[in-house]
Amino acid sequence: MRSDWPAYFGLPLWAWVFVAPTLLALIIFVGRGRLQPVLKPVWAVLDGLYFISGMVGAGFLVAILALIVANMVSRWSGNVFAGATEYAGYCMAAASFFALAHALNRGAHIRVSLFLGLSRAVHFWLDAVATLTAAIIATYFARYAIKTIWFSKLLNDRTQGLDKVPNWLVDYLSFFVAPGRYAKEIANIEPGWIFTPLWLPQLAMGFGSILLAIALWDNLYRMLVVGESRIKNEGVE
Repeated sequence: MRSDWPAYFGLPLWAWVFVAPTLLALIIFVGRGRLQPVLKPVWAVLDGLYFISGMVGAGFLVAILALIVANMVSRWSGNVFAGATEYAGYCMAAASFFALAHALNRGAHIRVSLFLGLSRAVHFWLDAVATLTAAIIATYFARYAIKTIWFSKLLNDRTQGLDKVPNWLVDYLSFFVAPGRYAKEIANIEPGWIFTPLWLPQLAMGFGSILLAIALWDNLYRMLVVGESRIKNEGVE
């Protein structure tokens, strides 16, 4: 039976996505004084990526507003906006997942701080363990989010609503799901519209969950280097 965690470069996938980042955290903690200047440019790039992802999430919220207005106008004019509800649902999911990492760094996620006021040392280690646990869980979720997209593509799952997308868009985005078939997909592009493949809106879930996992590991590494969490503004005290 094929393993659910296949091996890459001699190690199972779980070793690369769970054990390797944890060992890297230990290495960073031991050499935190020397590694801080090296990591600062990487942190700047990641901060920009989190910000862009948050802006994309905000853009999908604006798209929801535009869909609502367009649906209202179509009803007033006696027309039917086919698939408006489904499009709005896709935008809502995309807005949520794209904003996850940016919201985490802004302190918008709920964090329980009941025991963090005991002492500075207790605060640091409890926060580090909680961030490590959250990073492992987020990585696990991201792995299966990617697998969900792959299965949806494999089974050719389609929407049960009336929403459609351009066929060329599906063919070009197939590169992210099945890169080995990219040339074949592009060579056979056909005009017209098709019912939305479910893997298409699921791409936002995959990207957002991956970025959230990266943000949690990034927060853990920064905490070990700097000595405190970068998350200052709590959503709930």
